[in-house]
Amino acid sequence: MPREIFQDKDNLNQRYHRKRALYLSHIAQHLSKEKLFGSVKFAYMNSNHLKPILLLRPQGKDEKMVAVRLHACPSSGLFKPSRFYPSKNNVRTAWFMEQSTPKEGATEPPTPHYNNSILCDTVMLSHLHFLSNAATDFPGMKDGLALLKVWLNQRQLSKGLGCFSGFLVSMLVAYLLMKRKIVKMMSGYQVLRSTLQFLATTDLSVTGISLAKDADPSLPVLDDFHQAFEVVFVDPSGLVNLCADMTASKYHQVQFEAKCSMEILDDRMVDGFQVLLMTPKPMLRTFDHIFHLKHVSKLQGTCKKMQLLNELMDRGGNYVAAALPFIVSLLARGLSRRAQLVAHSLPQTPEWPIDAEPPKHKDVGPLTFGLLFVPEFAASTLEKGPQADHPEALEFRSFWGEKSELRRFQDGSICEAVVWEASTVCQKRLIPEQIIRHLLKLHADIPESSLCYTGALLESVIRTGKEVWETGEEAMVSVVCSYDDLSRKLWNLKELPLTVTAVQGVHPALRYTDVFPPIPVKPIYSFHDRRKHLLLPSEEKPCPAYITPLKIICHMEGSGQWPQDKGAIKRIKAAFHLQLAELLRQQHQLVCRPAVTHTDVYKDGYVFRLQVAYHREPLILKEVVTPEGMLKYQDTEESRQLELETLHLPYLTSSLHGLQQQHPVFGSTSRLAKRWISAQLLSDSISEECVDLLVAFLFLHPAPFIPPSSPQVGFLRFLNLLATFDWKNNPLIVNLNTGLTDSDCAEIKNKFVAARSRLPVMFLATPKDQWSSMWTRERPSAQILQRLILLASESHRALEELLMDPLSDQDVKMVFRPPLDFYDVLIHLNPNQIPRQLESVDQPVKSASRGVVKNSSATNILFPVVDYDPVQLYLQELRDAFDDLALFFYDKHGGEVIAVLWKPLSFQPQPFKVSSMKGRKVTTLNNELVCVPNVEAILEDFEILGEGLVKSVEARTEKWTI
Repeated sequence: MPREIFQDKDNLNQRYHRKRALYLSHIAQHLSKEKLFGSVKFAYMNSNHLKPILLLRPQGKDEKMVAVRLHACPSSGLFKPSRFYPSKNNVRTAWFMEQSTPKEGATEPPTPHYNNSILCDTVMLSHLHFLSNAATDFPGMKDGLALLKVWLNQRQLSKGLGCFSGFLVSMLVAYLLMKRKIVKMMSGYQVLRSTLQFLATTDLSVTGISLAKDADPSLPVLDDFHQAFEVVFVDPSGLVNLCADMTASKYHQVQFEAKCSMEILDDRMVDGFQVLLMTPKPMLRTFDHIFHLKHVSKLQGTCKKMQLLNELMDRGGNYVAAALPFIVSLLARGLSRRAQLVAHSLPQTPEWPIDAEPPKHKDVGPLTFGLLFVPEFAASTLEKGPQADHPEALEFRSFWGEKSELRRFQDGSICEAVVWEASTVCQKRLIPEQIIRHLLKLHADIPESSLCYTGALLESVIRTGKEVWETGEEAMVSVVCSYDDLSRKLWNLKELPLTVTAVQGVHPALRYTDVFPPIPVKPIYSFHDRRKHLLLPSEEKPCPAYITPLKIICHMEGSGQWPQDKGAIKRIKAAFHLQLAELLRQQHQLVCRPAVTHTDVYKDGYVFRLQVAYHREPLILKEVVTPEGMLKYQDTEESRQLELETLHLPYLTSSLHGLQQQHPVFGSTSRLAKRWISAQLLSDSISEECVDLLVAFLFLHPAPFIPPSSPQVGFLRFLNLLATFDWKNNPLIVNLNTGLTDSDCAEIKNKFVAARSRLPVMFLATPKDQWSSMWTRERPSAQILQRLILLASESHRALEELLMDPLSDQDVKMVFRPPLDFYDVLIHLNPNQIPRQLESVDQPVKSASRGVVKNSSATNILFPVVDYDPVQLYLQELRDAFDDLALFFYDKHGGEVIAVLWKPLSFQPQPFKVSSMKGRKVTTLNNELVCVPNVEAILEDFEILGEGLVKSVEARTEKWTI
């Protein structure tokens, strides 16, 4: 800008900034008439509203590719630098408050941010020379900076007010070069590593750094900068703080990310490049809980309440920039034990056309805050303060307000304390929400209605109780306690011919991943038909509640007495089942019902299904005698199934049970994932164990994140994993109990590539199952996996939009309502005959009584109806009868519709054969007899097979012709 347009005191009261804006407007008007430009727009430099810049874009197809950013700078030597030291004032209070005369004897506060914004313009050219000097003969700097900028972009750190911009990181690399932490011989990767290492170990909010070489005594020292700014990094002139707008919280986030990234780079099991530079980290998937400040204009009230007039003057009236650092430090103090990181989104103002009004402060849109929890303390109900007679007690009381009260503790001390109301696990997870709402109301005057807390919106779909808000964690613990007690009783049974060597649970509830854990119940006799000692479902009444048998494997000790014939072993096992039932009844007064393949035990309101196992049986099932009379061993379907049930499933269950002890939200995350898969009607197309392993992967290999501490963020990462993992070219390696070394993983990958065509479409490798992917061998099929990937990416996109937009209605259940227009036939069911009706996503308004009452202490009772779900039995009949013609889909958690998809191949006319006439009719085509599916008869069969259960069959004939 020419010298002539400036006058003496232009450093005061925004005169310089206003002249600069006028100068740019004049240029903009002139350039907008040029044919050269496709568009001429205004924007704010890093969203700082005192610093507009011009954006020029060329005509034609390059408009999207190129933007020239025009900055206006004063000519050198216009201002005296000493006027702009951090402790000087350049905005007068009387001018800012629009008073005619200043108050008598009032001292003016320093305006460091204002001063810094003018100084920035005076040193732009010298910074350019400084960086180009650093980059000469240093090709690695260019590559390293490209990597660092990608790293910052993926973490959403490089745009907005107070961002860690590309320019800032270039200056940091130049600083490390100056300090010889980096040398010009280094490659781009080494520059990246050295810079991340420096960021991880240096806290610029405590010890600032400076690029100024010679210590000029007249220049301000680092301490002066620390008093004025939260983060300090001084430029080569010794005058400008490059991090002036950055909050300490944002720098701590950069520091935290750098620490995590260094750990990832040092971990040989992780592909560091893919994880650090190719994986985006949006706030929603990074932080355990997210909340939004819906109406940013409420921060004006905060500035009043916190008396931030000086900050407002310094920031030119931008109340968002003035209040944000205070809000974040308030929250960080309130959550100090619970959260390892409290982060905020960066306010960003949009660009605007030169003939439009500039955006206002409130146009930055809602502010988003993210919390990363310390899992051990996040859910504690007590906030213990200092002792009542200590001077700090007063400060504690003023911080927590009326929530603080005196309490006497077990060690006899009387302290100030805050107790938060929460009885169930899922309420305790939301204690941070109570804290945030309370503190913002008390200290920042932000009403609760302006906050939108989206930390746990998804948990409602696995909610169990209607009265109490709980999501089944407590129910799961009581099942495991009851099981532990039963296994002790089995160990100590007297009078058994062989002792029990091991008791292993295999039901999902015993690894904390059952979507709706069993609830202790006892049957109402009058609701059932009674036959001697049996209860049966009554024909007149609705179907009784579904009682799931919790399967347990009892391993018996080996002995020479065991027969070597598979038929004989089955009979011996049946005898053991009878004996176990008899002894449990005699010695522990438990009600039992033995059968050939198992014994059901009713205990504490649960039904446990005991199954005896003998360790050599799978081997005996593998015996095959060849025609020459040779004995050889080979895998049979039966032996495989038995090994799965008695060896692999117990091992998986105990490993995942251990994982739950390390990561308390593993179970709830897995339950959300299964509930979603079931809601999409695909629960029969992918095994529960497979889903459990996918979720375990998120906890064991979370990079670039840290393991989830809330079910919702775990579920969002699960959807993202399904949608983005390259299933075709990579095995998913789940390293349970760290049983695999990096050489094992490399070997798995190599063998996988070599044998890809013979392996399942979704390949999961674990330490005990490196080559066969046993949980995905049969299912999902390639088509189902494609469908899953599509549904996951759509659900993830929809949830991201919902949860990041606090002004929407936030009905998150929409991703749990399946799209039905994809199917050919819908079979509507009678709700009275659906035993798990209450588990449906949208709970019915009124539901039939199911003939059971909650009770965990009943002992001498008639055995309830176990494992009876008419819909599942009907589905089995449909699949047996029409497997070659159609696929059937159903949500086993209370779905009211069975969806049918015709198999396209079966609809092509087949040549007439008497043997293949099932479900077909004969017609003539080109004078030949051919068979086509007899659809009308098949639809009628659907109704006949499901009489009493099927309400109606809806054929969507617009998709196919009969």
